[in-house]
Amino acid sequence: MSLFNSALRRLFDLLLWPFHTLPAAVGLLFVSLLAAIGMLLIFKRTSNQERLEAVKRQIFAGVFEIRLFNDNFKLIWKAQSSILRHNLTYLRLSLVPMLFILPPLAFVIAQLQFHYAYAPPAAGDRTLLVATLSADWQAGGHVPVSASGKPQATLELPAGLVEETPALWIPGERTLTWRLRVERPGDDVLGIRLGDKRYDKELGATGALARRSPVRPGRSWWEQFVYPAERPLPAGGVLSEIRIDLEPATVALPFWRVHEMLGVPAWMTVFFLFSIVFAFALKNRLGVTI
Repeated sequence: MSLFNSALRRLFDLLLWPFHTLPAAVGLLFVSLLAAIGMLLIFKRTSNQERLEAVKRQIFAGVFEIRLFNDNFKLIWKAQSSILRHNLTYLRLSLVPMLFILPPLAFVIAQLQFHYAYAPPAAGDRTLLVATLSADWQAGGHVPVSASGKPQATLELPAGLVEETPALWIPGERTLTWRLRVERPGDDVLGIRLGDKRYDKELGATGALARRSPVRPGRSWWEQFVYPAERPLPAGGVLSEIRIDLEPATVALPFWRVHEMLGVPAWMTVFFLFSIVFAFALKNRLGVTI
């Protein structure tokens, strides 16, 4: 998973590089166009297009039947039953291509999340840095501890970051938490030193478009799938995760600034909106029945 994510990071960095100084909506417009074309071509090749077209005609026929016999309850009920039955058939026929579309789309969304979901840090911002120790962090005695059993960790911060509070140790969660203040934004990498090992976490570049991740994951494939923006923490280390709070980004459209809504990032709303528009605009040109 680590090598696969590394290849995807390079691919998306290259793909989005022309848009790194432009508003987020421009890059999302381009990516949505590519995604719409890709999904249409996959849908065309993996679905029964003739059967889908026939089922759609039968659904429309049922609708026209309701309008034509709107004074005959028996025929209306029969037409509604036919529409429901054919809608279920349409959903069944659409399920097969979705099985081919959703897996690659999930990887695309995971990469775009860390280019568009988080705002660059600004001067004066405060954030929390949380380091989670592995379950066996005490084995081997590699981490010095205080008399109270608290791991002795040291932050190694770049010039633009200030440690405002000492580490808060929560034994039950195995977490060390610091509050940081951004004095001068930059392409910063901070370090957490435990014993003779240093563990790095990228804070995030200052440009409008760059990879930013709230988590540097551990070694499990699921964590690396969910947080692919950084290399996983080294195997055999005493940290299982490093987390930092990042502010959600907005996307500016003409007459509408899109914000995160109900946990859905602003970029995702724009991405799917553009993708749906492009898909319906291009389906006839590409000869696709959806």
